[in-house]
Amino acid sequence: MSLKSVKEAEANVQELTVVIDGETFKKANVKVYNKQKKDIAIPGFRKGKVPMQMVQKMYGKGVFYEDALNELFPEAVEAALAESGIKAVSSAYDANVISIGDDGVEFTVKFAVQPVADVGEYKGLSAEKAAVEATEEEISREIDRLREQTSRLVDVDDRAAKDGDTANINFEGFVDGVAFEGGKAEEYDLVLGSGSFIPGFEEQIVGKNIGEEFDVNVTFPAEYTPELASKEAVFKCKLNKLSVKELPEVDDEFAKDLGEYDTVAELKEGIKKDIIERKQHNADDAFENALRDQLVENLKADIPAIMIDEAAQQNKDSFIQRFESQGISYQQYLQYTGMDEKVLDEQIRTEAEKQVKLRLALEKIAELENIEVTEDDVNAELDKIATTYGIDIETVKKIAPEESIKADVAVQKAMKVVVDNAKAAKKKAAPKKKAAPKAAEDGAEKPAPKKRTTKKAAEKKAEDAE
Repeated sequence: MSLKSVKEAEANVQELTVVIDGETFKKANVKVYNKQKKDIAIPGFRKGKVPMQMVQKMYGKGVFYEDALNELFPEAVEAALAESGIKAVSSAYDANVISIGDDGVEFTVKFAVQPVADVGEYKGLSAEKAAVEATEEEISREIDRLREQTSRLVDVDDRAAKDGDTANINFEGFVDGVAFEGGKAEEYDLVLGSGSFIPGFEEQIVGKNIGEEFDVNVTFPAEYTPELASKEAVFKCKLNKLSVKELPEVDDEFAKDLGEYDTVAELKEGIKKDIIERKQHNADDAFENALRDQLVENLKADIPAIMIDEAAQQNKDSFIQRFESQGISYQQYLQYTGMDEKVLDEQIRTEAEKQVKLRLALEKIAELENIEVTEDDVNAELDKIATTYGIDIETVKKIAPEESIKADVAVQKAMKVVVDNAKAAKKKAAPKKKAAPKAAEDGAEKPAPKKRTTKKAAEKKAEDAE
């Protein structure tokens, strides 16, 4: 097996002509025959005992050619690619057999190769970056959330049910006097006003007293299950008890109960720090994403379609595998979401094209910056992957070749160069929308509605005034 020739088939696509010698091909035919002979049956011979020459005489000399070539193809292509010295960025494709027979095989395959990339100016890029702060309102909302988390239910027995109460109820539903499946429960806790039950159900519990038995009359929504959609139902209910949520006071004891702080002041300071860190992370991500978009937009390269096709297929396979791991088939996903497969494929391919372009741009930057990847860099990346996926480093090494790890680290370092040399522009406040005045009635002039200053606009004005 050897490489016969290499030629450019089109821009950034090389075509290799590969030769498999006759002796190697003959051995592959025998190997295929030995694998298949147990299933071969010809009149006059016992199954599995038909001589190879008889099979070839009955079905033609080339009966095993296709399977024999499939046996040899991967190794032959890999050897020819190594001999050519080409840096392929795709799998082999468009295989074409020129000749096949006793003298061997000659065929061609194509590979996409790394396109020449022009990234333009990649230092000094500019993108908007949101200012990071934690407002008193945000801190208060977080404290309210913590109070909700640490709240407790307290029973009440001296009044009728009202919105916001947790009503503990027994119920059983009937349609046309017949109980239906899934319509019965006992000691069920329902927060009145939450909208978690059929429209109209919770409202009919409001005003009832503990121990009271009553009917709730509802009509199932049209989009409900086919068996019950749009049908009228009666629920026989009993109110067992009522509870209200009791929120803790915001004091030092509350702060201590959270386990991290001794005072309310410390709690607020900790929450403020967490909000700022979260916002900073989001702002940094948005800033980097904007820079990535610019690199993709500025890239000039003649990219072979096969590179994008393969990236799109890998993304789709990963997408499908993710849902299947949760017990949902790809077709079920399409059915549940109402997504058209062609539209989804287009979205996946568009994203794949961006990924390919970004990778090419960053690889070029790594080359221009003479970025080096050290052994410590590789070990740190291996450790990160192992931690992320919960596997040991030795397993990572088996599934991720060192060269692949080095390439990934190099593009990460290249992106850092772009970010470190980029300029962060202050994010502009969203423009105010002017409300159109209403038409006057009966010839009377009516004033235009007042403009409402948004919170963001107000904050912007305050910043400008400082």
